[in-house]
Amino acid sequence: MSRRQVPAMDPAEAVVLEQVEVRLVRPEEEARWDQLVGEHHYLKSARMVGEQLRYVAEHQGQWLALVGWSAAAYHLKARDGWVGWDANQRRARLHLVANNARFCRLGEAGRYPNLASRAMTLNLARLSDDWQAKYGHPIVLVESFVDLEWFRGTAYKASGWTPIGTTAGFKRVAQDFYEVHERPKQLFVRELRKNALRALRARQLPPAWGVVEARVDRRCLLGHEELLSLWQILHREVPESREAKGLRHRQATVLAIIFVFLLSGGQGGHRALAVFAEGLSPTQRASLRCWFNPRRRRYEVPTENCFYRVLKAVAVLPFQQALWAWQKARLGSADGDVVVLDGKALKGSGSTQLVGAINARSGRSLGVERVADKSNEIPAGQTLLERLDLEGTIALLDALHTQSETARAIVQRGGGDYVLVVKGNQPDLQKQASRLLPESFSP
Repeated sequence: MSRRQVPAMDPAEAVVLEQVEVRLVRPEEEARWDQLVGEHHYLKSARMVGEQLRYVAEHQGQWLALVGWSAAAYHLKARDGWVGWDANQRRARLHLVANNARFCRLGEAGRYPNLASRAMTLNLARLSDDWQAKYGHPIVLVESFVDLEWFRGTAYKASGWTPIGTTAGFKRVAQDFYEVHERPKQLFVRELRKNALRALRARQLPPAWGVVEARVDRRCLLGHEELLSLWQILHREVPESREAKGLRHRQATVLAIIFVFLLSGGQGGHRALAVFAEGLSPTQRASLRCWFNPRRRRYEVPTENCFYRVLKAVAVLPFQQALWAWQKARLGSADGDVVVLDGKALKGSGSTQLVGAINARSGRSLGVERVADKSNEIPAGQTLLERLDLEGTIALLDALHTQSETARAIVQRGGGDYVLVVKGNQPDLQKQASRLLPESFSP
């Protein structure tokens, strides 16, 4: 079977593609750019929304293509699922995504067939730096819509973009306003920085990006059934730590708001909790059994002082166990067979140290134990291990926990196995391991 012959590139086109340049449109050229886009782009409009940049691809002073970038679409189901961020992360980090709102070639149709992909590649190479220079932040991800009734997206595919789905058939006509146009488009995306997807859905952005997230109020991400089930288990399992007389806000309500605040990515102290609570909708307040003010005819949320008093008095272990039970009921009990223990300093607490356990596969938190004053992580880790269900699991701990009692707690009392690190803090054991284990044994 003969191989398909790939047509050779026209020498004249090769020269143009080698010499073509993509640059920002100068202020005095913007009116010309807008006019040409209005004449040659199929939407017949140069209007773009939010932060925006205009580019021209030119050869020896002749304009060959026009490219326009604007703020990203506020919500795209396919894109948001592909990135994997939650609604609060999207609101805080959407400025790091740009939308290729306009792209059109000028001149004779069919001339220079490879110009579009070449111009796009050159444009992407400088887009983030130009955005940083004008708006003070980089672009790490780009998106674009392709109307399949007009185009096939060849230039995007050739320059490394990926199609991930279709839009719902709306067009953006203002910063936060959309209209139905009933013509769903193919959505193309591309990372401009390595591992941008992983970083955008992480709890914190990489420090190397030098990016400050947009200041947005964190919103509750749970629905009615989830909030109600959380309140019910906290009300049932955590004993009230205050005198019942004169209380407006039940302890389960306060604890549920605290946990939802953390689930929504909230950071800060009692004041941040109070601000988050004020943002709860009437339906969310009702689901959390907030106090109903008969005079104002509305559900009221706990104050900053209320959060402080409850957190100071609540029994920690029942609170933990109630959260683990709710987590298991919501996500199921099936999990990975590797448990990791590690110690951390609690940020903003002075000298408080914690030992925590997570499941390595799911990332699910399994428990936390506070390190006692004038002590270290070893006894706290052993106490935490006693509470965990280790049957059929492998516990991974660092060298500090390479202790006989810790190993005994895992194997004899927990029914699990362990992987412990042998280092200089156990010199005799390290010497024995070096003598008995082969050199090829993995450290």
